[in-house]
Amino acid sequence: MRDPWFAQGEPRDLPGVRLFCLPYAGGSAAAYREWNDLTPPLLHVHPLELPGRGARWGDPPVNGLPRLVDMVADGLSEHLDRPYALFGHSMGGLLAFELCRTLRARGLPPPEHLFVSGAAAPELPRTRLPVHTAPHTDVLDELRFLGGTPPEILHDPELMELLLPTLRADFSVLETYRYRSLPPLDVPLTVFGGDADPVVPYDRLHRWQRHTCADARLLVLPGDHFFLHSATVEVLAAIADTLALEAPETVPGRRGHHS
Repeated sequence: MRDPWFAQGEPRDLPGVRLFCLPYAGGSAAAYREWNDLTPPLLHVHPLELPGRGARWGDPPVNGLPRLVDMVADGLSEHLDRPYALFGHSMGGLLAFELCRTLRARGLPPPEHLFVSGAAAPELPRTRLPVHTAPHTDVLDELRFLGGTPPEILHDPELMELLLPTLRADFSVLETYRYRSLPPLDVPLTVFGGDADPVVPYDRLHRWQRHTCADARLLVLPGDHFFLHSATVEVLAAIADTLALEAPETVPGRRGHHS
């Protein structure tokens, strides 16, 4: 039976590093569909499919971060037998951070590296008004502000009606999150930010360094809140370099098509 967490195939027993990727609010494993074509052979990208989207459309979305993190930890527990790293963008960055804490509490192997992208340091209060219980129009306004949803989707009432339960659940994950003060992680940390990100500006990124007692660095790339897509090659090159793997641009025949 296929593991529902791995829409693009379960991890195989291969040399190298597994990179488990967590999506942003409203996103799915498809957000990382091109990454394996852009990475060196020893970096194996495994996007995680959260309930309520993509191949798990029929599963009810989860509206609280503690339960969602526990579910992800359960899903990953059998796949931590080889070196691995965690990557998450926006909501996924917060999930990846709390996942590291949960894996530590369970005594499971830690990641080689934690990559947090487009997410404010977890102890900082949110600056956006909550929308997870707001009227439909307020949710649409928030999506327009964030800028990651194509206009043709926003202008399709029937499609938006289908997407709203998952979007509201994801906004609830973010808006009901309560930071807990715990000892810092003993995991190296890289934080990515966009130089024109209106949601998470620079001053909400640098405080991540206090959440690890290992090495930490901040990389600011060109782009808005979804620089993840506009600067994909730069993000992946930084990940490969950090993990001491062959840089993507030096690997022939690994670039995929862009849609």
